[in-house]
Amino acid sequence: MRSPGADGLTPPAAAAGAQARQYYNFSNAGCKTMHDLMQILNLVARGGLSPKEASAKLRFAPFEQLAEGVTIDQHRAMRTGLKETVFAQGKSPAQLVAALKGVASPAGGPQNSPALATRVGPEQAELLLRTFPDGEYTPQAGLFTLNFPLNLKYPWPGKGEVMVITAGASDLRIGLEALGVAMFHGLSAGLAPDIGVCGIHRITPWLPILDEAKVLIVAAGMEGALPSVIAGLTRRPVLAVPVSVGYGVAAGGYAALLGMLSSCAPGVSVLNIDNGYGAAMFAARLLRGGD
Repeated sequence: MRSPGADGLTPPAAAAGAQARQYYNFSNAGCKTMHDLMQILNLVARGGLSPKEASAKLRFAPFEQLAEGVTIDQHRAMRTGLKETVFAQGKSPAQLVAALKGVASPAGGPQNSPALATRVGPEQAELLLRTFPDGEYTPQAGLFTLNFPLNLKYPWPGKGEVMVITAGASDLRIGLEALGVAMFHGLSAGLAPDIGVCGIHRITPWLPILDEAKVLIVAAGMEGALPSVIAGLTRRPVLAVPVSVGYGVAAGGYAALLGMLSSCAPGVSVLNIDNGYGAAMFAARLLRGGD
């Protein structure tokens, strides 16, 4: 027989479970984050939640099917440490609205949480701002956020653990995408704009700041030489982003891509053409380790 609890009647596990349930105040929200999972497991361990109740909370959490074929991955943050982002390009108005609502306020989950959409065009932005008046749109970066003010207006931050560098002002749309995504994911980020190889002396004043950073994201079009130069001048890892800017044989960013892949400077990793988002997410994984 199990010994009684402090009240002489309640078994110790049940008494501890009741205290645990009160302490964690776990609702019927399901399991959306690693913190939620640990709460559920602690409640089961203390007797405050039966295995059957726990399985019900875990069973329906991995995804949520919404309108127009949109399926939200509600366990992505738990698996990777980085929540799902809505890629707006190619989505219908109904799909885009449903996806943002699903990320920001999932059924049975936390409501009004931060949500991010990338590659948002002007017409899509008009729709989103009508639907979500409190949202924020950054046209040059193509980013739309809910419940998270990015404030990517000039002047931009000039230093951070992630430094985004653009070769030219024409590369700023990709640089600002990387800057905004990094900031959305809680990274300290800065921007060094328009310091490409055509005026290579412009890099010199930035070198002390670049050496203080932990990761450098370098966006360049045309021949794509800047990442090699930066990697040869600093001790930080370089994430090179080819940009679809340049005449003729620049070929929509392919010349920059091939140049970056052919870099003789060690410590350069190359992203896809115009993929500022991917560079920022790589930096987030590198610096946060999915925490």
